[in-house]
Amino acid sequence: MKTDIKPDFPAAPPPAAREKSTGRIGDKVFVGLARGAGVTLLVIMAAIAVFLTVRSVNAISKDEGNFFTTFEWNANANPPVFGIAVLAYGTIVTSIIALVIAVPVAVGIALFISHYAPRRLAAPIAYVIDLLAAVPSIVYGLWGALFLVPHLSGLYRWFDEYLGWTGIFEYNDGAARSLFTVGILLAIMILPIVTSVSREVFLQVPKMHEEAALALGATRWEVIRMSVLPFGRSGIISASMLGLGRALGETMAVATVLSPSNDIITSLLDPGGGTFAQNIAARFKEATDIEGSISRDALIASGLVLFVITLLVNGAARMIIARRKEYSGANA
Repeated sequence: MKTDIKPDFPAAPPPAAREKSTGRIGDKVFVGLARGAGVTLLVIMAAIAVFLTVRSVNAISKDEGNFFTTFEWNANANPPVFGIAVLAYGTIVTSIIALVIAVPVAVGIALFISHYAPRRLAAPIAYVIDLLAAVPSIVYGLWGALFLVPHLSGLYRWFDEYLGWTGIFEYNDGAARSLFTVGILLAIMILPIVTSVSREVFLQVPKMHEEAALALGATRWEVIRMSVLPFGRSGIISASMLGLGRALGETMAVATVLSPSNDIITSLLDPGGGTFAQNIAARFKEATDIEGSISRDALIASGLVLFVITLLVNGAARMIIARRKEYSGANA
């Protein structure tokens, strides 16, 4: 006669008891610290936004010109006249040039390190690339002023000969302290950031995806095109936004290389133009903070515009990633 013998397992505790038993002090402390850090960050961002807004309203209300379309910057005049048209143009143009040059090169280097180079060669190259990110901005600026600017004249003459008819690449044999030179320098500066983030994303591609493609007879490039790049799109976008953030706010390197002016120069190869960060760095020393002067408030107003542009760029990148499921790598 068979009898069913059931193992004597202890009964599972109710959900409330389970939550109480797993509520360790360390977990509670970690959750509290993480939540506090997030709230603190939001408070700091809000405080910065309020400070910039209050000081900017004071300056813009006394501006005799149109803040968004005026080319002149003379906040010490009586009455003060200043605008951000030239600064906005220079900031956006140099950042776009930097991204156009740096992102393809950075992605190529990241793919070479992660999928082509042997380990003995990949490790030193990755170390050198990461080391470039630690170089101070002023060092890049000095290198750009003393080496890059004198050696770009030949390239600019070539551009003028074959592309000068466009008006964008017209060169008048002056010093190569132009927006295009700044864009090249910024591209070199953001290259380590974009390369490092892209490389780490490419290394996270599931190996079985690559092995499956190879088993079907795909070449190395087809594996990268079908498996690696779709998986790493979100990482490439994030890396590009990090690089763009540095390009938008770069100060000393741009101030060292660029020859600023109060005009929008159509040709990217001729000296002139300016950026928000460069203008603040160049004029802050002469800006007075005495009662009745709005010169510093005017600079703060331009900083507020740069702050808003950075937030919009990062918000747009997050929207692009969120709206396209394939960017998350889920369908790779």
